[in-house]
Amino acid sequence: MLDRLLAVIRAGVSQALVVRGELGVGKSALLEYLVGRASDCRVERVVGVQSELDLAFAGLHQLCLPMLDRAARLPGPQRDALHTAFGLRGGPTPDRFLVGLAVLGLLAEVARERPLVCVIDDAQWLDTSSVQLLTFVARRLRAEPVAVIIAVREPHELDFSRLPELVVGGLPETEARLLLGSVLRARVDERVLDRIISESRGNPLALVEWARGSTVAELDSGLLSVGALPERIEASYLQRIAALPGATRRLLLLAAAEPVGDPVLLWRAAGLLGIGARAAGPATQIGLIDIGAVVRFPHPLVRSVLYRAASLKERRDSHQALAEVSDPDTDPDRRAWHRAQAAPGPDDGVADELERSACRARARGCSAAAAAFLEQAAELTVGPARKAERIVAAAQAKHRAGMTDAAIRLLCLAQAGHLDELQRARADLLRAQIAFTTRHCIDAPQLLLKAAKRLEPLDAKLARETYLEAVSAAMFTGPLAGSGGLAEIAEAARAAPHAAPPQGAADLLLDAVATRLMDGYAAGMPMVRQALCAFRSPDLSPDEGLRWLWLAGTTAAHAWQEEAWEALADRHVQLARELGAVVVLPLALTSRIVVHTFLGELAAAASLLKEADEVIEATGSPRMPLAAMLIATWQGRVTAAFRLIDATTAEAATRGQGFELTTAQWAKALLCNSLTQYEYALSAVDEISQAPPTELGLPACGVMVEFIEAAALSGQPERAACALDRLAEAARASGTDWALGIEARSRALVSEPEAAEPLYHEAITRLGRSRVRGELARAHLLYGEWLRRDDRAVDACEQLRISHEMFSTIGARAFARRAARELELTGESAARPPRVSPETDNLLTPQEEQIAGLASAGLTNAEIAARLFVSHRTIEWHLRKIFAKLNITSRRQLRLAPHRFQGSADQRQREC
Repeated sequence: MLDRLLAVIRAGVSQALVVRGELGVGKSALLEYLVGRASDCRVERVVGVQSELDLAFAGLHQLCLPMLDRAARLPGPQRDALHTAFGLRGGPTPDRFLVGLAVLGLLAEVARERPLVCVIDDAQWLDTSSVQLLTFVARRLRAEPVAVIIAVREPHELDFSRLPELVVGGLPETEARLLLGSVLRARVDERVLDRIISESRGNPLALVEWARGSTVAELDSGLLSVGALPERIEASYLQRIAALPGATRRLLLLAAAEPVGDPVLLWRAAGLLGIGARAAGPATQIGLIDIGAVVRFPHPLVRSVLYRAASLKERRDSHQALAEVSDPDTDPDRRAWHRAQAAPGPDDGVADELERSACRARARGCSAAAAAFLEQAAELTVGPARKAERIVAAAQAKHRAGMTDAAIRLLCLAQAGHLDELQRARADLLRAQIAFTTRHCIDAPQLLLKAAKRLEPLDAKLARETYLEAVSAAMFTGPLAGSGGLAEIAEAARAAPHAAPPQGAADLLLDAVATRLMDGYAAGMPMVRQALCAFRSPDLSPDEGLRWLWLAGTTAAHAWQEEAWEALADRHVQLARELGAVVVLPLALTSRIVVHTFLGELAAAASLLKEADEVIEATGSPRMPLAAMLIATWQGRVTAAFRLIDATTAEAATRGQGFELTTAQWAKALLCNSLTQYEYALSAVDEISQAPPTELGLPACGVMVEFIEAAALSGQPERAACALDRLAEAARASGTDWALGIEARSRALVSEPEAAEPLYHEAITRLGRSRVRGELARAHLLYGEWLRRDDRAVDACEQLRISHEMFSTIGARAFARRAARELELTGESAARPPRVSPETDNLLTPQEEQIAGLASAGLTNAEIAARLFVSHRTIEWHLRKIFAKLNITSRRQLRLAPHRFQGSADQRQREC
């Protein structure tokens, strides 16, 4: 398998492989074999060291350090993120996936010269950030001659899903006997051999160390020591270590405590302890250590055995010596860590140094390392109040790193300690944030509300931010929130004191939302417009934008402000891309997709959905079904839409996300209305249509629209009229053509004939001035149906043809079929869709269509690669294939003929 892997990368295609197996089974030997066979390749190695588990990007730094001279060729944001992550320059905290893209690009650049083999051994001892990003890179390699081979010990808790695996087991019995026979010092009874082979399960290191660690008498009598396999191997190493001179053992302990493998550092520390160069001889002779350009042990287990076998004082002395020889300027974090391990008890000076290391780790985007430094700092802090404060800070860092259980454990520990009132309020806020981000949304609004109230007299600015977080949480929870719903939060927020002026965009948004929820649409709308202007201002800070643009966009949608909604969604996506905030990007893309859908830009929405799926797959972010569900619903892909609606409904109910539940029910009503199944549409939103619009969030008015149409066309105009009154309040307060056009169309459905026709004309005129093309097409459709029922076939045909053409153009097939059926009832027939040309026989793959579309829109290879989370070399490879399939030779020709690849997408959509 390893030989085939090398053959593939020599042919220019990337490969990834996880080699896993138990301790001593031969993973490292296989990696050495691979390195020996890769003499024509560039080989870079990483070895996980247990003591470096909490050092930010330690493993990634091992891999990339020899290649950093090529970083100048990377796009600016990626290069800056990589340098910041490695502490080579200052700057804003880099997004970890932007660092991953930088590593991906760096490997691709290095592989331009010759194939690159990245060998990672003992991955179970790598720091969390390095494991995440190395796995990310291994998954995203495509058309580069790069191999990433990761060896990991079983059992482990790392996620290497979707990477090919090679499971290394023990030797078969014949080979196990050969190996055992090669190391035995005397003839042994066959039954004893059988027992050794059976109990070792063919593990080669166990066989060798068992033979070395057993006396002739034990082997001859068969009275061998018992115990689990790792313990037996450790016992063998311990026997060999115990026979060494004291100075040699102390030198080995120093080497075990020094994770870098730097011989200069080792000998300087040894000198401080009075250990001479001759001390290495006995250990070198029996193969326990190799001190060359790098200090190496024959097996990682030797390091841990040495460390555990030493006394506490011996370990502290070793760490103290290593701390003294570590440079405080170039290696402050390892120095701080060594000082912490050497401390005999609480020491505020060491704790302060660890806290500074935590700040550096946080600035480099490694929350897991920051949490480890802060937790250690808390253990060494003398004062109880300061100790509790550091525990809360460590819990915050654990939460940011996605280590939820550890964060909650630390919070419980802190809250049992000496926290002042502000610290307790911050701890409450963190607990609420954990509840929200871990998708246990039902409790989150109430917890955030409680934290905000507690913060009011202590930190007015933070209290108002917390109220705004509570609003976001309550919008996600929707009608499932119960206590802690939007109305209760709005009432508390409006009574809260303001922070010192001037007010920022977030402050304005909180006031606007609270006023609208408490006093109604008319009172709140001027404040909503002011807040939306603030979020569109060039003065909006990037942090404030990333944090609140989703809520601002949702508020714009709720106020029927399509222009502001689109601008805010665009800005959210642009900001997330520019800052490399990849964790935020799925939410931003989803918001933009929903805007595209409302504006009738279904092709653009579907294209952006592919990008969102790429981001989610690359980052492991939770799936967000809302966008796919709305696109399928508007496209009229009935089976797919109902499947997504049912799945979203079930998942949202389980997680307590009322927003998604309401949106799914609204989508179901929209789909049923498009299919003229009005009774089913009515039942889909019957219950939620009775809830106050303020409790439904974004879909509230959409629910009313579908309810009114379903009720009116199923012969229940009185129910439609009641819902219309509630819809009209929001629409008239908004005053936009979108809002007033929807109100006029809905009112026409329940009006007498002499009043209905002017209302349909008003709806078409107003919606025609807006950009919501789907709603304009529905106005023509409903007017045409009304004319047909009034026996005005000629007039009806005109409206129905316009409707059918508009729905067909935007790709809303179910509504187009509804318009076509109505045309047939007038005696006319709808135009058939154009036939697919023979040019689409050589269809592009979905990914090729996506890349072709982005390239034809003018994006560079580097920009496309960043969006799709692959290297620019992979984009080059795809474009060569696209050019060959389309029989073109340049990007200019691609821009001139986008229909050639769009047709394949249209054909595939029709086939679906």
